[in-house]
Parts: sequence; structure tokens; C-alpha cells
Amino acid sequence: MPVTIGFIGAGNMGGALIKGLSGHQGQYELVVYDLNTALTAEMSKQYPVRIVQSAARLTSECQVIIAAVKPKIMESVLKEIAQAMDPSKLFITVAAGLPIGFYMKNLGDNCKIVRTMPNTPALIGQGMTVVSYGEHVSQEEKQLVREIFQCVGEVEELEEKLMSEVIALTSSSPAYVFMFIEAMADAAVQSGLPRSLSYTLAAQAVMGSARMVLETGKHPGELKDMVCSPAGTTIEAVAALERKGFRDCIITAMKKCTARAREIGRETGQ
Repeated sequence: MPVTIGFIGAGNMGGALIKGLSGHQGQYELVVYDLNTALTAEMSKQYPVRIVQSAARLTSECQVIIAAVKPKIMESVLKEIAQAMDPSKLFITVAAGLPIGFYMKNLGDNCKIVRTMPNTPALIGQGMTVVSYGEHVSQEEKQLVREIFQCVGEVEELEEKLMSEVIALTSSSPAYVFMFIEAMADAAVQSGLPRSLSYTLAAQAVMGSARMVLETGKHPGELKDMVCSPAGTTIEAVAALERKGFRDCIITAMKKCTARAREIGRETGQ
């Protein structure tokens, strides 16, 4: 029998997971609820999903519930589904900043809670999801969670106390990378290259560089040194970045991101 997975929220992240899981029809049955009925109607045309009319009904009918909604509306969602939850169901959240204790407080101390932090490259099957498990989640259920998120990319497990810290590194970081690509392309356009070609070249350079880090196992600094010939062009660019505080700017931005994630947790009283 397929595992019944319900999605509360079908936006970017919910939609990415639905897309990734839809290729495994014999393994998973997908149920979706979203306030945006136009979105769910379109989704039902694209993927083998069943649409329901309330989050409570979805919860009552599914073995796994994935809450893909913003942190600010999570509490209202939990209040709606609390009566339909029971200890046999697995609840997975993708919301930033909200700790496992927040969900247990709203759903019950015996509920099985999984806190995840995916990122938007999941939309193309290249996501990075970090996962933390509540105390009642079994090894078999942990494997199920891993299989679900492997449908949209890579998965790593982390202690929950570090989940707010990892947001800046995985979930929010695509935004920094997109800005970096855009800035490189802007400089190329200023030098006379066509805009579309500039985006392609910049994006491929970033993607290839990232693959080198993952596949060679070499320290990023060592890979950087391989490009920097004595008195060459690259070392001039690196020196300019250092003068402008490139590394410090990135570190500061990530610390600001982490501080906001912690703040979201505090706002819940956890």
C-alpha cells in the first residue's frame, strides 16, 4: 500500500515536493490542501494528486502531514488540525525558526514531529534539506523522511539546537548566490557581453565551482589558489574583493539571517 502524504500548502516548497514525489505513484499517494483554489486546481492537472477542502480533513486522511506554510500562520494551521492528529501520524514542517517544542505544545507531547529546512533548488531536484527529528520518530519513519526529501535533492541530519543556525547556510543562501550571479552578469554586460549569455556563463561558473568543492574534497581555499596565478588577473579580482570586505559581508549577512531565525523562535514563546 502506498504511503498517504498530505500537503498543507502548495506554494514553492510544497509544490517542489509534490513535483518530486509525483514520479513515485506506486509508492506515495498525494493529498493537497491550499487556500488558493486556483493553485490546487492547476496542480491537479499537472500531477496525480487529490485535492481536499480543509487542513483538518487532510490530516484525518493522511499518514504523513507536511506543513509547507509560512511561520506566521503555522499556529492557526496547527489549531485547525490538532483534533485530527494522533500518535500514529508523522508531522513534517518546513517552516523556518519554529522549534519542535512549538509543534508538540500545539499538537500534543506524544506527536511525531520532524523539523526540516529545505531550499528552493528543490524545485529542480537539486535541493539541500537539513532534518531534525522529535523524540517519538522511529528509525523506519526517519528513513521514510529521508526518502521523501531525496526526491528533490540531498538530505543531511542535524541536531535541532543548530537548525536556526543552518538556515543562513542552506535555506537562505540561494538568494545570496543569485545576487552574486546577477552582479557578475551586470559587470559582463557593462563590458559589452550580451545579457542572456552573461547569465549563462556566470551561472555555469558558479555551478561548476560548487561541483569541484563537492567532488574533489579539496578545501575551497586550495581550489581558489589553483586559479590565482602569480601577478595574474584572478588575484587582482580576489584582492579587490578582500579590500571591499567580501568575506565579512557574507559572514555578517548570515549572522543577521540566523538572528532573525532565532527571533522567530522566541516569538512563539519557545
